[in-house]
Amino acid sequence: MPKEPAGHMELLHVMVVDDDEAVRKACCEIAARLGCVVVGAGNATAAQAILKDHQIDLILLDLKLPGGGGMALLEQVKMLHPETAVVVMTAFATVSSAVEAMRIGASDYLTKPFALEDLTLVLERAGQRHHMDVQSRQLRERLRTQQGMGGLVGQSPEMEKLYRILSKVAFSTHPVLILGESGTGKELVARSIHFNGTNAAKPFIPVDCGSLVPTLIESELFGHVKGAFTGADRAKEGLLASADGGTVFLDEIGELPLDLQSKLLRALQEKEVRPVGATQTRPISARVLAATNRDLATMVEQGRFRKDLYFRLNVVNLRIPPLRNRREDIAPLAMHFLERMKKETGVERVFSDETLRMITEYDWPGNVRELENAIERACALSSGPVLHMGDLPTQLQDFRMQRGGAVFPTGDGLNEGHTASETKTSIVTMAELEKKAILETLRQLDGDKLMAARLLGIGKTTLYRKLKEYGIAEG
Repeated sequence: MPKEPAGHMELLHVMVVDDDEAVRKACCEIAARLGCVVVGAGNATAAQAILKDHQIDLILLDLKLPGGGGMALLEQVKMLHPETAVVVMTAFATVSSAVEAMRIGASDYLTKPFALEDLTLVLERAGQRHHMDVQSRQLRERLRTQQGMGGLVGQSPEMEKLYRILSKVAFSTHPVLILGESGTGKELVARSIHFNGTNAAKPFIPVDCGSLVPTLIESELFGHVKGAFTGADRAKEGLLASADGGTVFLDEIGELPLDLQSKLLRALQEKEVRPVGATQTRPISARVLAATNRDLATMVEQGRFRKDLYFRLNVVNLRIPPLRNRREDIAPLAMHFLERMKKETGVERVFSDETLRMITEYDWPGNVRELENAIERACALSSGPVLHMGDLPTQLQDFRMQRGGAVFPTGDGLNEGHTASETKTSIVTMAELEKKAILETLRQLDGDKLMAARLLGIGKTTLYRKLKEYGIAEG
């Protein structure tokens, strides 16, 4: 029977499969000290019997079981119990065996003999992964997304604070300055303010100040009369006037030229505009929301943005946190985009545990927009209902490889009383292990790059790029 938990890893159920009784008992003892629920098995048959009757989260598996049963058991576990993580152990470590075990689905690798610290690290890492995987599965079983106002997704403290401010400014007519990095969803916040306010039935008009030449911006905002300039063969009403009680959203307001800044300020103060080429003004009633990823306060100090306009727009400001600062919202956002893809394509897809874990741990410098694009790409490239790491963009696959090094210890084994000072531990970086795995796999496959990429679980483009880094021609 499994030993009762005694520490902080009480949710992790571990089975140690090793025909060496001393090693098996030592591993069980270490896992129990860490608070795991532990059971041991001396062969594949015993392990299979335990798996039928117990929920096992992690298996420490000796690849060199009698009769070659280690690799066969690994294959069976990943087929029948895909949610169970497997860490393989062997005293006969070769790159080819590591590649094969990882290809089948092993999550980690230990070389015998290993120190107590090495096993502890592996167990703690597995515990963290298990905790996140459980949360991921529970999330998939719920609605897949928790939506805030106006389609905004997220329940982090940062988003809750944003919702509280949004609920107040939505029912006012004051200008609002929306701040945040590119891709954080500034226009979505602006739309939430408009469509949750009293003038939701009125127009919402977005203007990208960074994509139009100055003359066009002036004409777009204020309008023009017939003959005002070459090509103005008829009069045009400006957006500030045509909004007619609605909202004009000025995105990238920091890109607006200084002369247009003064005209915008006058329009906001006087509640009227003068179309280009006109002699008369006309009243406006639009609410103005502005957004920027720039530091407007610094631009004011540098003379690149008018101080009076800054204060006029900055009656209320909302700062949208970058995605890396609200990681608890990443998974709900990912589920939200996946559900939206299902509605568009009629195809239901899910993330593998590893994929969702990597998505949550990645920093997303492009924020929500980058996450959305990555998931659309994964859905387009996926060959099945489960989205794997290989379906994601290269930068996420590189991130996966760069997360840390692999430990390949050597020493006296797991004898009782063994200390770190008695063990020599060599550290092989993940990049070095990756290179060895790639080159050895290519050697065994006689240079077949497509098959190598498939076995290694990486894209062929990534493989070619890695070979170029190693100074190896693509031929």
